[in-house]
Amino acid sequence: MRLSLRQWQVLVAVADAGTTTAAGARIGLSQSAVSAALNELEGQLPFPVFDRIGRGLVLNAAGRALLDPARALLVAAQALERSAGVGQAGAADTLPLHLRIGASTTIGNYLLPGRVAALLARQPEAQVDLRVGNSADVVAEVQRLEVDLGLIEGPCHASGLQVLPWQRDQLVIVAAAAADLPSRVDVPALAAARWLLREPGSGTREAVEQGLLPHLHHFARSMQLGSTEAIKQAAAAGLGIACLSRLAVADLVALGSLRILDTPLPPLSRQLWMVRHPSKRVPPALAELLALPPGVFASA
Repeated sequence: MRLSLRQWQVLVAVADAGTTTAAGARIGLSQSAVSAALNELEGQLPFPVFDRIGRGLVLNAAGRALLDPARALLVAAQALERSAGVGQAGAADTLPLHLRIGASTTIGNYLLPGRVAALLARQPEAQVDLRVGNSADVVAEVQRLEVDLGLIEGPCHASGLQVLPWQRDQLVIVAAAAADLPSRVDVPALAAARWLLREPGSGTREAVEQGLLPHLHHFARSMQLGSTEAIKQAAAAGLGIACLSRLAVADLVALGSLRILDTPLPPLSRQLWMVRHPSKRVPPALAELLALPPGVFASA
């Protein structure tokens, strides 16, 4: 084998960090050691893999083609070390459970905490890293093999990933309880209202547009906010109306700050999705946490 795992690790680190200094900080090497390893790597390849732009390094087309296989190689090497008990006092089956989950905001904030709490009650020694961001962020983490599985609220448009349905989520339209709105809000009133929306790239934003725009055709007025919680509070303050997961608004509805609007629109819901990199094995404990049927990833 002419190229070492360390050289592939440097390739991935520089691709993610953009400079040899930042890459060295990520993997515990000096800047000079990273530069040397990168030079050795490119010297053994028939082509360069980075374009030098100012002080930064950006993968070129050849480098991009190598990036995902390099990530998969490193993940496989790490899994082999864990199975062999490298660096651990006991055998692999005695290692504490460590799950890494990427979740978009509604799922991470409202669906997963109870499930994680139940897992930790059964296995107090387990560790769960829950990374919450918008759907585009989660898909990027799955592509970079940084999480075992991603859970998102909108369709996945990235290629090379396995995407499977998880469960459905009911959406409701809400406004401040004190808002001057009739008991049943018609379509013209909905179209004229100020809508409180998530940012582009959010699964909630995409689901809302897919569910509402066929009926409203456009949002005459809108305000963009960066989180579901911000939208809830803005709606409760009377800044506009919003379409959100019933789970997300249940607390403010119960407190009387928000009310669910009665409209002539059909019931709204969205599909929640699981996103997996083909090189990542889904741990049985994670499949149990998500209540997945046996063998759901067997064909992957």
